[in-house]
Amino acid sequence: MIYRFAWRNNSKRATLYGRPCRVLARGKMNSALVEFENGQREVVSRNALRKNRP
Repeated sequence: MIYRFAWRNNSKRATLYGRPCRVLARGKMNSALVEFENGQREVVSRNALRKNRP
């Protein structure tokens, strides 16, 4: 499933905001390993992910 990154409350998150990504793994403490379209991988909070609506 494709998600979009929905937080922009600091400079790093502002660069990720609105970009589509897919979840590769879910971790403890509500974290997730996500991969963006350009191949960049980040560990982010699952609270920051929203379902991508068409």
